[in-house]
Parts: sequence; C-alpha cells; structure tokens
Amino acid sequence: MTSQPLILVVEDEAGIRRFVRSALEAEAYRVHEAEQCGRGLLDAAARRPDLVLLDLGLPDADGMVFLREFRAWSQAPVIVLSARKEEAAKVSALDLGADDYLTKPFGVAELLARVRAALRRRKTGEHGSVLRFGEVVLDMGKRSVEKAGAPVHLTLMEYRLLELLARNAGGLLTHRRLLQELWGPNALDNPHYLRVYMGRLRHKLEDQPARPRHLLTESGAGYRLVL
Repeated sequence: MTSQPLILVVEDEAGIRRFVRSALEAEAYRVHEAEQCGRGLLDAAARRPDLVLLDLGLPDADGMVFLREFRAWSQAPVIVLSARKEEAAKVSALDLGADDYLTKPFGVAELLARVRAALRRRKTGEHGSVLRFGEVVLDMGKRSVEKAGAPVHLTLMEYRLLELLARNAGGLLTHRRLLQELWGPNALDNPHYLRVYMGRLRHKLEDQPARPRHLLTESGAGYRLVL
C-alpha cells in the first residue's frame, strides 16, 4: 500500500499550523511541522517531503532563504502561505521556485485545491503521459493535442508553451520564467510574446477564448493552467 504524501508545514504561528494540519489530516495527508527556517531546512533534508507549505515571515530568516536553499537540491512543490499581498513579493517567490502563492487569510477548500494541484503537477512532471482539461487531451509522450476527439494543430512554440504550463498544472508560472524557458534571457523585455501565444492557444483550445476556463491570466504575475 502506497503511503500518503508527506507535507512539511514551515510556519511560526501556532494557530495557523493547527488550522493547516487539521485540514490536511482530514484528507489523510501526513504532516510534519517546523517553526523556523533553519529547522524547516533540516527537516526537509531528513524527511524529503512531497510538498512544502511555507510562510515567508519566519523568526530566524525570511522564507525566501528557505526557498532559495531548498531549490538548490529539491524540486518538490512549494506553496507559499503569506500575509504579504504585494505583487512584487508574489513574483519574487515564484521566480525563486515557488509553485504557488496563497495570501492569508485563506479557506480550507482553496488550500486543499492548491495542494492537490501541486501534487498532481509533480506526478505529471515525473511521469509525463496524458493530461486532460475540458475537452482537450494533451499526450506529452506523443506530443499530440486533441479537442473533442479531433486533432489540434499547434506550432512548435504554441506546443512548448502548453506543455510547460501542463507540467506545472495548477501552479502559477511568472512571465519571467516562461520567457526565459521558451525564448531565453534576451526575451525578458518582450512580454508581448506571451500575450500573442496565449491568445493563439485560447482560440484553439478554449470554448470561449475571451472568457477562458483553463488558460488563465494572473494579473501582473503570469499564467496558470487550471484542469
């Protein structure tokens, strides 16, 4: 029998830790807690969690320190839980390798949905294979796309953008990361590239391109594929 995913909660506020633990354990996830950045890094190295929930305002070091050091050796999903609402803080965390960002206060349903999406993203990234959203089927092994059973022709760059979003399904990818991975560092000052290609993908894959359900824009930050 496969054990349930282990989630490391790095958070200094006891009340929030209890709230998060209760929500996660109700869904049968295993949970381990750490109150400080240093302790969290030690526990992450020892326990190898499947996912990390990370507060940024830790007493011994900023959560960005945890994120930077953790990303040096692990690709496990990290969801930031923070009271910092500034767009710059979100983008910085995502650029450092966070998979998602939840602003406090948040509800149980949203927390669990983000956790499921992050774990699903990791599984998809590890195993490749087939991803479905709406009437669209993306087969990353065959590099093929269908909608309602009919083949959809994508250009190479359209496919690369879709696959990158798919391998991070549910997570938010910043403009910077998408530009860097798809076009290289010389494209970082050309965010209109993304608008053009996202528009093309929406017209080919969304039922209502002007009101997308799956290929979503996060204003000022980036894009997200919602299954």
